[in-house]
Amino acid sequence: MGSIRKRKGSNCLFFDFRYMGKRCREQTTLQDTTSNRTKMKKMMDRIEVEIALGSFKYRDYFPASSMLKVFEELEQGRPGDTPLFKDFASEWYDEMIVEWKESYADTVSLNIRVHLNPHFAGKSISHITKADILKFRSLLAKEPGLTNEFLSPSRVNHVMTTLRQILNEAADRYEFNNPFLGIKPLRVEKTKVDPFTLEEVMLFLDAVKPIYKDYYTVRFFTGLRSAEIDGLKWEYVDLAGKLIQVRETLVEGKIETPKTTESQRYVQLNSMALNALENQFEITGDHPSGYVFLSTKGSAIDRRNLRKRIWYPTLEKAGLRTRRPYQTRHTAATLMLASGENPEWIARQMGHTTTEMLFRVYSRFVPNLTRQDGSAYERMLVSNITQNSREDA
Repeated sequence: MGSIRKRKGSNCLFFDFRYMGKRCREQTTLQDTTSNRTKMKKMMDRIEVEIALGSFKYRDYFPASSMLKVFEELEQGRPGDTPLFKDFASEWYDEMIVEWKESYADTVSLNIRVHLNPHFAGKSISHITKADILKFRSLLAKEPGLTNEFLSPSRVNHVMTTLRQILNEAADRYEFNNPFLGIKPLRVEKTKVDPFTLEEVMLFLDAVKPIYKDYYTVRFFTGLRSAEIDGLKWEYVDLAGKLIQVRETLVEGKIETPKTTESQRYVQLNSMALNALENQFEITGDHPSGYVFLSTKGSAIDRRNLRKRIWYPTLEKAGLRTRRPYQTRHTAATLMLASGENPEWIARQMGHTTTEMLFRVYSRFVPNLTRQDGSAYERMLVSNITQNSREDA
């Protein structure tokens, strides 16, 4: 951020800011007074806005500066003293990959290769402006994704996150103004919470292909995430103790650890889930892969394929409205809450740190937790008053 400073051994003020990776100190003959500082501060603010927008021209403000020739060459697009975007992005990726899970590294690599490099590859990284970034985001939102539909706001945000991380590091390393500052993510609609009723769960399980009945029974009655149940291995299932240890996940065909510490947990099995796992043990208990659930080809579950071939056709067959597979997790949470289980126990089952999310997300689906007619409070008062009256008599 630029500043207004006073020259050593003098009472004259000067501008001190960074542009295109270089420190700029432009002297003035203005004396150090409140009025002059205010005037120069307004000018400094305008300069920084123009730098961020990519419209700043050094000549417009400092036509007699000794730095003018240097910046005019840079402004005309001649090579600067910072690397090209593609080179810095590659270097940054190689440095950061050791900190990431394999699936996240694959996502970042895809973002750079498919989206960022085609747009920014040959541009000096310190020459990228805020206007460039906003234009890129606008174009990105019009690109077709895997389904030939436009990229969703969530997907656009993920690509922009990679760009932001690269520019943050480059701006810090080469000391230029980060053009990403002030750019906010696109608004993403919250995922709709639409759990199944117990009756709907049973309709689904009656309609699903028998080979996948145990799989979906465990999903509905434990609340495991897709990656958790797809990566579940028999070594983490204790049928005698009625427990599942969540220790690994299957993401894009690769085994990883769960995303958070809280996600690594023990899940108690109710009778429905336990019976399903006992049935499944007869089928895959001695399979060399160690996976609890397998595809019809004997390989690990491919959740995209399963969603398309089994999940949605089963909903249609059972006469149930369309929902995403993640609703099995929401269903487990609401059923446990509706049954009156301790919210802290439910939070641990789901892998949450506190009960806050349970009540914020699910309470409206559980009538006995969300009454707004005062009847529960009234019953408590009547009960206590009646009891006291009997004791007085």
